[in-house]
Amino acid sequence: MERELALEIVRVTEMAALASSHWMGRGKKNEADGAATSAMRAMFDTINMRGTVVIGEGELDEAPMLYIGEKLGHPDAVGPEVDVAVDPLEGTTIVAKGHNNAMSVIAVGDRGTLLHAPDMYMMKMAVGKRAAGKINLFDPVDKMIEVVAKANNKRVQDVTVIIQERERHQDIIDTVREKGARVKLFGDGDVGAAIAACLPHTGIDLFLGIGGAPEGVISAAAIKCLGGDMQAMLKPQNDSERERCIKMGLANPEQLLTLHDMVKGDDAIFAATGVSDGELLQGVRYLGDDMVETHSIVMRAQTKTIRFVRALHNIEHKPNLAWK
Repeated sequence: MERELALEIVRVTEMAALASSHWMGRGKKNEADGAATSAMRAMFDTINMRGTVVIGEGELDEAPMLYIGEKLGHPDAVGPEVDVAVDPLEGTTIVAKGHNNAMSVIAVGDRGTLLHAPDMYMMKMAVGKRAAGKINLFDPVDKMIEVVAKANNKRVQDVTVIIQERERHQDIIDTVREKGARVKLFGDGDVGAAIAACLPHTGIDLFLGIGGAPEGVISAAAIKCLGGDMQAMLKPQNDSERERCIKMGLANPEQLLTLHDMVKGDDAIFAATGVSDGELLQGVRYLGDDMVETHSIVMRAQTKTIRFVRALHNIEHKPNLAWK
């Protein structure tokens, strides 16, 4: 992939974040998601790449745009052939309610490198680079905490585990507390939470829990860029979901998936723009006089370069915004 693609991709997440931010706190999650999706799709047409959506808004009969298999990029593009995984608005309910941790996210990899994860549950754990190569998803939770504490040169009581606040996670939460480690709960938006475990300044040491498989692959691309580590396992809920895993080429639908299984090769690009304030990024801020501020992160696995991008946008000069 060409390195210029990284900065082009962050322009796409910026536009999706700007479009969806208009719906912050208005109680209309479908409108927020639609605005983000329309803006993101329009911006992809300006990018010099030949992309194929491998994780998107659904199958062709489920989504009018950014559907799985859709071709993206400028019509005359001569750029690289890539897999594209998108979540135009990670946290539709978050935006509708005006809560934290909503983002627009994109992951890009060379053609054939991103796992075509089905829309089902996935058990996931993520750690930063100090604990990379030392984790095992099948270990008991108390052992996971000991391993991460040793790798990060911390006492067990100083380890922070970030977990989505769901009933299905209560046993994990109870075990972490019994072990003496700290728990940080979050509502929605597990991509940002998984990435936060790989950034030292967040103070988070371990991400653990069950969430969406597509979000897991997007997170894996970011974690590869950060030098962290991730393991996962699909959690099919019925025979139909199990059969879909087998059609993907997973003879054992509940096999361990390593970071390399989810993002093959040594290169990937990840970009995200905050819609509301979160662990990773600040949200969109309206400054008056038609000026709006966005905060983004963009990174590349091959170079391990991480850029935080603060941008000021004049809304009067953004004709592609869905709500203008």
